[in-house]
Amino acid sequence: MGCQELDSLQNYIREIGTRSKLASREMMGASLLARNRSLVSISSEILKFKSKILEANNYDLSKSKNLSSSMIDRLTLNASGIESLAAAVLSVSSLPDPIGNIEGMRQQPSGIKVGKMRVPIGVVGMIYEARPSVTADVAALTIKSGNAALLKGGVEAAETNSVLMEAILTGINQVGLIPCDCVQLVDPTDRKIVEKLIQADTFVDLLIPRGGKSLIKLVLEKATMPVLKHLDGVCHVFVDKSADLKKALAISMNAKTQRLGTCNTMETLLVSTEIASKFIPLILSQLERVGIEIRACSETSKLYPNSILATEEDWYEEYLGPVLSVRIVKDADDAISHITKYGSNHTDSIVSEDYSTISKFIRQVDSSSVIVNASTRFADGFEYGLGAEIGISTDKFHARGPVGLEGLTSAKWIVFGNGEVRK
Repeated sequence: MGCQELDSLQNYIREIGTRSKLASREMMGASLLARNRSLVSISSEILKFKSKILEANNYDLSKSKNLSSSMIDRLTLNASGIESLAAAVLSVSSLPDPIGNIEGMRQQPSGIKVGKMRVPIGVVGMIYEARPSVTADVAALTIKSGNAALLKGGVEAAETNSVLMEAILTGINQVGLIPCDCVQLVDPTDRKIVEKLIQADTFVDLLIPRGGKSLIKLVLEKATMPVLKHLDGVCHVFVDKSADLKKALAISMNAKTQRLGTCNTMETLLVSTEIASKFIPLILSQLERVGIEIRACSETSKLYPNSILATEEDWYEEYLGPVLSVRIVKDADDAISHITKYGSNHTDSIVSEDYSTISKFIRQVDSSSVIVNASTRFADGFEYGLGAEIGISTDKFHARGPVGLEGLTSAKWIVFGNGEVRK
């Protein structure tokens, strides 16, 4: 990279970063009414822009011939998807205010009263591939939580993101109560911007990457600000010996086939040996009928010969496609050991009617979401009542699991006194 180009990128990051920082200061003082009215307006504008968004998305899809099927799935927006985006933005407007409340106020022996107030983080940097829905979701969540956002979408979704941003800014300007710089779209065409953005800790307070392993690896190696992320979604469903097989069948089918290319899709099915002879042929035949390739342990292969013998690498794999690993396990302890070794701490589900087994599973499986008698596909901010999500975190600090409004806030101590001095 030449000196002139380097200076140009640094100047660009400095310009948009400064504008975001100033906007974040204004957002700290924006009233709940101002934030909510802006979100209602944005939701309305997204619907008005529906035809234009679809046209832009079709253009992006026409340029996406070298993308994987999972990437194309994430890139694609249809009419109902745009309506869902608008509905998600509107639902965020109806959520309680995540900032400003003082909680846990208590009086100390000295006479002072001490509590904590939820406050915005500041500027949230978002780097994401495909996924134009993220543009609307993050805009809504950052506005509601009193933050500012710098959004670096992928070049593969450049036109869709541009039109979505046009709708968002139109909605903000129609109301005129919050700064338009509170949401900015970073130039998607220059990949070198990413390396500059992830080291712009002067301006960005929290960085959230959503994309492939190479992006996450780059961010982890070079980011100079706090990062909220997950790397893989190797999600499991464990069918216990006490499971209701009708429930187990519906849950397993949904967890794998409802959508193939998402991080909360089941990638490994674990089945208790005591019910394997009944359940394995039933579930695998149904999965095969809808085009799912089965990679099985040796015991599973005996029960279902029309499968491929799994390798050690298969148990670690996030397929994001029509492939499923299947293993027969002795019991819940064996299932938990498998998940501990091969899982990614994302989302794991148990199908069981036994309270003690369920209790053990939810205590000992160390994942950001542990689900009982339901599909892994529910691990989602909207489904959890968060309105939308900014991402899913497998980290243990600050925020974990689907991250909504609360995950975009921090806390500061508030102390009230009446002339007290320390003795």
